[in-house]
Amino acid sequence: MKLRHLFAPLAVALLLASCQKSENTVTPQSSLVNLNYNGDIRSFAVTQTFDETFESGTKTAYADGNVTFGSGSWDLNDALVGNSASDAKTGTQSIRIRNTGTLGMNFNVTTGASTVTMSYAVYGSDGSSAFQLWVSSNSGSTYTQVGTTSITASSTSLATATFTVNQAGTLRFQLRKTTGGTNRINIDNFTINSFDNGTGGGGGGGSTGDNTNLMLGNPSGATTSLTNFDNYLIDQTYYTESYNRDKGEPNWVSWYVGSTSLGGIDRSNDFRADTNLPAGWYEVGATSYSGSGFDRGHNCPSGDRTSTTAANQATFLMDNMIPQAPNNNEQTWANLEDYGRSLVAAGNEIYVVMGSYGSGGTGSSGSATTVNSGHVVVPSNIWKVIIVIPNGNNDLSRITASTRVIAVNTPNINTISSDWTQYITTVKAIETATGYTLLSNLPAAVRTALETKKDSGI
Repeated sequence: MKLRHLFAPLAVALLLASCQKSENTVTPQSSLVNLNYNGDIRSFAVTQTFDETFESGTKTAYADGNVTFGSGSWDLNDALVGNSASDAKTGTQSIRIRNTGTLGMNFNVTTGASTVTMSYAVYGSDGSSAFQLWVSSNSGSTYTQVGTTSITASSTSLATATFTVNQAGTLRFQLRKTTGGTNRINIDNFTINSFDNGTGGGGGGGSTGDNTNLMLGNPSGATTSLTNFDNYLIDQTYYTESYNRDKGEPNWVSWYVGSTSLGGIDRSNDFRADTNLPAGWYEVGATSYSGSGFDRGHNCPSGDRTSTTAANQATFLMDNMIPQAPNNNEQTWANLEDYGRSLVAAGNEIYVVMGSYGSGGTGSSGSATTVNSGHVVVPSNIWKVIIVIPNGNNDLSRITASTRVIAVNTPNINTISSDWTQYITTVKAIETATGYTLLSNLPAAVRTALETKKDSGI
């Protein structure tokens, strides 16, 4: 879906997507990396700077030249604006590049960049080609490659590449076709998501600032030490998780949902392995659950990240998934997720932490303790805690003993009721079952009061 108006506010979608899974997968190449500053994992509030759809400019020849699009002036070298039936595109136009051509911004963005995404495909019946993304912090005088990965275009169907930049300051970007000779590629939907240093929204900065993923705390004391492989902290920008290498899934995932988290971006469905796990760790793949009778169940749901393409795609990394009984996932949990988003639409913001524990669940094909030849544990229970506060600033200080807290713990079985309110429990009960300390960033008196509250449901 293309966003036609640059810098426009993103409206909350009236119809909010559920977490229902499809076994039809698209696996685009990507260059995702973890955000880690000298071992300090931090959470960031990210907004979209622009989405360039290349619909407004014209260039019919490959000779080097500048074209003005909605976002500004771009240099197209050995590239043109393609609008033929053979050009892969989501609107009426896209960029077509040949040889070692480039597509580059002649202007800067001052918001920095967390991620840059783009759609790509081969042109017509041409063969494969590779391309890279480069960034300049001095107005184009010099460039450095973003990451070390080249993206290979081999299909005529548009896929999406996501490059993680995580760089503040004034930047501009250039895409470079690097291989494939005269084979041509198409590029469309070039999106830059801003970089935020974690201090936005009036909060305390870092992991406890407003709208950040770990504002409520780090439940298990997860760290980035490779020796801590069963409690390994990963910041995926749009959510933060404690990953368990030997279980092949997260222990817990924590994230924020506010009005800026929700928009009109379509569900990407690009389930894929996280290739940025530490070297030698098993990477659970898009088809690892196939034939098991269990869904690829999101922790941080797709529907909570619809403001940008990059945000939505981040939720489809397989280390955000657990083997979840289909009825649990597509009915009970989907209803709970929809309810959480309805609270946001009603003028609230929510902080969410979700996890699972135990071994052994019952899916559509019967009971199992593991899937994927033992690489992924099937949890026995799936839980979630939601803190609800009205829209505002200084969020941590606004959470009091009277704040609404919703705690739910469901068995991972296919005979489960679709009514999530039947599984309401307390934070304390979840802490007892998991050994975690939830809400640890709250003052002790507030945390103690919230731990024993049992919500009444809808």
